[in-house]
Amino acid sequence: MRHYGRINWLKSRNGFVLLLVILIWLKTMVADIADFNLFSGSSPIQMITTILNPLPLALLLIGVAFYFRKTRLFYPIAIVMYLINLGLLYLNVIYYREFTDFMSVAVMLGYNKVNQGLGASGFALTNIHDVLFWLDVPIFIALFFFKKFKFDKVATTKFMGFAFTTLSVFLFMITLALGEMDRPQLITRQFDSKYLVKYLGLDAFTAFDGLRMHGVNEMRKTAKKSDIDKVLAYVKKHNLSDKTKYTGIAKGKNVFVIHLESFQQFALDLKIDGQPVTPFLNSIYHSNSTIAFDNFFHQVGQGKTSDAENMLETGTFGLPTGSLFATQGSDQTFEAMPAILRQTEGYSSAVFHGNNASFWNRNNVYKNMGYQYFFDASYFDTSGEKAMGYGLKDKLLFYDSIPYLERLQQPFYAKYITVTNHFPYALDDIDKDPNFHTTDTDSDVVNGYFETNHYLDQSIQEFFTYLKKSGLYDNSIVVLYGDHYGISNTENKALAPVLGMDASDWTDWDNAQLQRVPFMVNIPGWTGGGIDHTYGGEIDVMPTLLRLLGVDDPEQYINLGQDLLNDKRTQLVAFRNKDWVSPDYSLIGGLLYDKEGHPLDEADLTTAQKKLVTQDTKAVTEQLAISDSVNQKDLLRFYTPKGFTNIIAKNYNYSDGLARLQTLETKLGVRSTDQFTKNNEKSTQSMYVTDAPEKDLPKTDNSRIQQTNPDGGDVTDGGSMSTPVPNP
Repeated sequence: MRHYGRINWLKSRNGFVLLLVILIWLKTMVADIADFNLFSGSSPIQMITTILNPLPLALLLIGVAFYFRKTRLFYPIAIVMYLINLGLLYLNVIYYREFTDFMSVAVMLGYNKVNQGLGASGFALTNIHDVLFWLDVPIFIALFFFKKFKFDKVATTKFMGFAFTTLSVFLFMITLALGEMDRPQLITRQFDSKYLVKYLGLDAFTAFDGLRMHGVNEMRKTAKKSDIDKVLAYVKKHNLSDKTKYTGIAKGKNVFVIHLESFQQFALDLKIDGQPVTPFLNSIYHSNSTIAFDNFFHQVGQGKTSDAENMLETGTFGLPTGSLFATQGSDQTFEAMPAILRQTEGYSSAVFHGNNASFWNRNNVYKNMGYQYFFDASYFDTSGEKAMGYGLKDKLLFYDSIPYLERLQQPFYAKYITVTNHFPYALDDIDKDPNFHTTDTDSDVVNGYFETNHYLDQSIQEFFTYLKKSGLYDNSIVVLYGDHYGISNTENKALAPVLGMDASDWTDWDNAQLQRVPFMVNIPGWTGGGIDHTYGGEIDVMPTLLRLLGVDDPEQYINLGQDLLNDKRTQLVAFRNKDWVSPDYSLIGGLLYDKEGHPLDEADLTTAQKKLVTQDTKAVTEQLAISDSVNQKDLLRFYTPKGFTNIIAKNYNYSDGLARLQTLETKLGVRSTDQFTKNNEKSTQSMYVTDAPEKDLPKTDNSRIQQTNPDGGDVTDGGSMSTPVPNP
């Protein structure tokens, strides 16, 4: 312990760099085993590449320090590169625990647009073994602070930097060659992110994704007007333009779209200790006034909620990586539901959401979609315990929206985005139903999920009761849909016993089957409903609704789904990673399954079966490719449907919604169709009954979310800047 107590490993610069590389390798192995589960089901070659691939880019990045021979530069650069590598690893660990995917560059660049509420969920995603990722950092700080570590002032030779670079390139070429042997055209065929990370490593995946994103930007710059022709040909070929018995049955009615955050199909009709989790939603699901689907799948990618909204509003998928809303939404061209309904049927439109307008970049996207009003958190009192990390609690959102809803001119298209049923599913005790007892699994996520499911169910029941009392119900339809999964694949084995399944033989096919989410259209006064077993997904919502609402020539709008109520539809559901499901077969993670979930060997298939699977795989690839061409190149700027007027986003402002509604009401006078006028110019707020315990709590100076409106600045009174919210 002489030489000032220096540790042998750290005596030389070579040793210091190798130590940092080894630490990155060890931490990556921890993540690969404990979090990413990369070794499970891996081939021998995949295991080898997974073990090797953390080394090349760690050597390359940290080894950059050798090109800086001065002591004051060498050590800081080596440490910074180490921390960058470590930060990238840990961010992906947290992200993967929530999304079962790796962070794309688009997600990283759009982080400021999606980070509201991630503080709470990020903390919930931490794990006891996370200490292994950061334990060495305070040790290094202590060694430096107590001068137990001394810098090696003897510079290495000029050749050393080149040697480390060469070694890193050599190791990378080995992993790439092994990957190409096991999966030919590994990079060019764009396999899903998990394969790339298995073969090439997290750093390489991020680098390749950055290059891909750059390529997309270049595609947008070089797109030509003629590129839209292929899209139009696809739409014409796949569109189901013929009418059905359902066409126009909801024409002229108000449309409520209730976005059921993280709500999965299995929660419907589920009982825990004999108690239904969602008794009210169950009643809507089984009502003969409701068209419901039990084989309806979410199809989101990394854009999660924003992808679901994009499919619902535009009939196109989200991006292969990242969020269309966050990365391109500010200047994207849309042909979206609110604009179509306004221009063809005279609808007004609004969104009610208890989070900040900038979350998922909605304040810009909604303008480009043609939404006239956006009532975000700045219009509500979110102080104290009235909000969760992702916004105003659902019961309060519905209740507090009434002063704005009752002023909307009818017919209207109104979307409510709920948030309480959002990970980490930590409902405040005051909001829990004392008569409902959740599961007792080893997973707090699973247990909490059913509590927030139950709360969401109560919220919707209160809203339906108000709609009936106020008179809005009879002239409206209510669309309820789940945006994406709530229980991630990492928690599914804990969920299995609750669903009466065996966790020991759980497969990727089981994961895929759980991606069902509700899709229900409740049509008051109509009795021809029922549960439809057709296979479909979120991409099919727009064409289905346009036909229910009797929109003329809906096929002229570019949407890539098919009417779910048309018997001629293709029952093939594409997932964003190119997996797919159908009534007979599913292709999940490269494995083919029959409808019972049994793996199938291609050699055992008949010629007809092989042809069908090949056709379905090709159809999924084509559908996703057409969507990506539309969105990545922004091709809708080159196409305007007959009679459609392009949206001018700068003409929209979301800071003075109530004032504009009141002005319009006054201007229309007796011709006004809003519910406030129909109720003899009296508010219908008193008709709304909620048991939300926070309803009558006074406003405080603290809030779980920061209230800002990009169109109106900071909000100080719980209402819009220009017009205070009336006190009900």
